[in-house]
Amino acid sequence: MKSVDAHLADILATVRTLAPLELELERALGTTLAEEVSSPVPLPPFDNSAMDGYAVRAADVAAAPVSLPVIDDIAAGSGELRAIGHGHAVRIMTGAPLPAGADAVVPVEWTDGGTVTVRIDRPVREGNAVRRAGEDVQAGEVVLKPGTTIGAAQLGIIAGTGRRRVWVRPRPRVVVLSTGAELVEPGTQLGPGQIWDSNSFTLTAAVREAGGEGFRAGTVTDDPAAFLDQLDAQLVRADAVITSGGVSMGAYEPVKEALGPLGTVRFEKVAMQPGMPQGFGVVGDDQVPIFTLPGNPVSSYVSFQLFVRPALRKMRGLPAGPPATRSAHLLAPLHSPEGKRSFLRGVLADDGTVTPVHGQGSHQLAALALANCLIMVPEQVTEVPSGASVQVIRI
Repeated sequence: MKSVDAHLADILATVRTLAPLELELERALGTTLAEEVSSPVPLPPFDNSAMDGYAVRAADVAAAPVSLPVIDDIAAGSGELRAIGHGHAVRIMTGAPLPAGADAVVPVEWTDGGTVTVRIDRPVREGNAVRRAGEDVQAGEVVLKPGTTIGAAQLGIIAGTGRRRVWVRPRPRVVVLSTGAELVEPGTQLGPGQIWDSNSFTLTAAVREAGGEGFRAGTVTDDPAAFLDQLDAQLVRADAVITSGGVSMGAYEPVKEALGPLGTVRFEKVAMQPGMPQGFGVVGDDQVPIFTLPGNPVSSYVSFQLFVRPALRKMRGLPAGPPATRSAHLLAPLHSPEGKRSFLRGVLADDGTVTPVHGQGSHQLAALALANCLIMVPEQVTEVPSGASVQVIRI
């Protein structure tokens, strides 16, 4: 059997990082920055008030309480040049430009709120409640580097530098197909021998959690020709394809029967549990990567975490490799088959202990839904005692 590490290495050697494109900011959330972003101006571009209050000279209020005449109002957005002299105050709003001559702002809460004269009850230091020009970003300073995942804060600073569009590596578009004549849509009545399809929902959601755009294409029967027709129809919108089911050793394996003759997809046994039957390759004129995962719900989900998620990271232009692990102390003994790397479902607690969930079968989706980690047991280990240190993968 092929090792887990070798299978992932082959996948990462095949998938390509997506080419950058220029997007409007509204469409850039979740993408990966493909250029440096710098600010053409200082941020803030001018000295301004951090609070509603009164612009003053700090020396004029050092002996507070004092009363000062209010000679002007300055609202946020004001473009007029203002100034104050010794012994005066200007009422100022948050974000408004600081008038020349002022070196501090007294919060309105420290005053009587007067509009003609104002009583200031507390002294302030020079610079109080003042945002200095360039204190966040200097003109020409790089604020984001290529390879940064764009979240809400990153979008904010890009917009704050005056940019309307940005070059990014897009979120991979991933089509998910479930196969099996026994599958029916949730919300419909079950007939004899039928089950509701869960894999396509699980895997599509997993794609979105991993930063891709997941498209659920529904279910396909056990007819290889029907599977190929559905696959061909979906390739026009896919950077990658995930299938579940139809890859084992028995009869009625439509994915294997349909893709095997193409010679571009390899079906192999990987030394892991769950998820031994795996397939990977490329299809179509654009050499779209296709991950053919086993049909048992837990097997397909574990396979996604181990193989698809790292591949999506590479496609997004992010560092890619085996899933990160951390150490935990096991609270119950475990058994694992010799020669296979096991990924058992568990609950990782805040104190660093991990408890295996009840129900480790590859069909037991309810047990998976209770888990927040995979407990990894190496190939050569068959027994792990309670209290041992183990490596876990967060899910």
